[in-house]
Amino acid sequence: MSHPLTLITFVPLIGMALILLCPKGYESLIRWIAAAATVPQLAIAGWLYANFDTTTTAMQFVERRAWIPAYHIFYFLGVDGISISMVLLTAIICFISVFASFSIERGERGYYALLMLLDTGMMGVFVALDFFLFYIFWEVMLLPMYFLIGIWGGPRREYAAIKFFLYTLLGSVLILLAMLGLYYYGATPSFDMVELARNAGHYSMAFQRVAWIALFIGFAIKIPAFPFHTWLPDAHVEAPTAISVILAGVLLKMGTYGILRVNYSILPAASHEFAFWLLGVIGVINIVYGALCAMAQTDYKKLIAYSSVSHMGYVMLGMAAMTEAGINGAVLQMFNHGTITAMLFLLVGVIYDRAHHREISGFGGLAAQMPAYAALTGFAFFAAMGLPGLSAFISEVLVLIGAWPRYPVMTMLGAGTAILTAGYMLWTFQRIYLGPLNDKYRNLGDLTLREAFTLVPLAIIVLILGVYPHAVLDLLGPSLNHVNRVVLMAHAPAVAAVTP
Repeated sequence: MSHPLTLITFVPLIGMALILLCPKGYESLIRWIAAAATVPQLAIAGWLYANFDTTTTAMQFVERRAWIPAYHIFYFLGVDGISISMVLLTAIICFISVFASFSIERGERGYYALLMLLDTGMMGVFVALDFFLFYIFWEVMLLPMYFLIGIWGGPRREYAAIKFFLYTLLGSVLILLAMLGLYYYGATPSFDMVELARNAGHYSMAFQRVAWIALFIGFAIKIPAFPFHTWLPDAHVEAPTAISVILAGVLLKMGTYGILRVNYSILPAASHEFAFWLLGVIGVINIVYGALCAMAQTDYKKLIAYSSVSHMGYVMLGMAAMTEAGINGAVLQMFNHGTITAMLFLLVGVIYDRAHHREISGFGGLAAQMPAYAALTGFAFFAAMGLPGLSAFISEVLVLIGAWPRYPVMTMLGAGTAILTAGYMLWTFQRIYLGPLNDKYRNLGDLTLREAFTLVPLAIIVLILGVYPHAVLDLLGPSLNHVNRVVLMAHAPAVAAVTP
């Protein structure tokens, strides 16, 4: 296939153009154009997966053209083990999100056009290897997400959208400043992230520390890491269902992906120095604090939002461990969390569309009225709890195995939080789905074919990766282990210099 990364990134823009050209009154056609635009993207992602060489650390499917040569800016795309799983995840989530959006009944043209633009921005972040191009795609995501929450969201949508915008903009400014510093203080002026990583030793330790902190804050806001997490529950609660799915399934992963792609690869010595305090400790805070907050929620959607904060903490802890098991488990957790949390938000959307509220105490006994829906919800809940045989168990155990040799106390705290996770998940399931049926909901219908179409593929992926995690792990291994070795080796000279 010729230019697969360009196609997978920009095909949604063709869908966006066709949507904007549709005359008023063709809302059904607009929906199917959006769905059709994500099909080639999913097919290309499958082709990339099938043709990806799992034995090399080199960038693959590379496309490189001069863009603004006077400033050393290139149209430079490529994928390696760090990004290929995220490309696949993005294609899956965007395809499903279009069908989850079919319940949108106002402003369809604007909604689906913005959704296609958001799709391009997300995919571009994962395939861009020029830092300038990476930053453009990073910013492209901001505006459509702002409008999708602010126009099609819930009662407090303007507040949630502005809060999301301001937090993300702060992070973007810090990333921009660090990017310019890397350009001007590098061995040669360049935005090429592969070249910047190759010449990482040129940067002074003082510069690395300042740039690393700026980049970390910028990316941590997106994770979101404590204490930059407060925008997330508001954005999730107010966003339409499909946008919550994208937010949890893809956008949160961009923060940890950025740390791996930029901080770890380009600033390895500072990464080793800051890993414990700014990834390990904050990661454990995320795990415990997110679980405690989730347990205290009365809003179904906000509970799932705080559970995302908790589960992304495992990703940070695995990255901080700097062991083969830890870092591979972290990226596998990124993929697994994307599919499981997407299921959970879709399930919340199903019940909200019928009952028009999300108060956990307002339900009861829904399993008797909606057995298929309750069964899929139970499956997703057990997956989120890390039940053996389902995907999250493998990734979280790998993180804990990798973290134990370096941070045993933090590992015990992270592992112990599984009790809290089981507590709030099972308590929520009991209150909503078990016991006598609330008479108000005796006429609720079970899952529709469209709703099942969005949920069942994700459930299949969760089950397959729970039994055969190497379907994703084999993609990750060489590239992640290489980055991990670079970080450890960058620290070795500094250790030797102070050792008698």
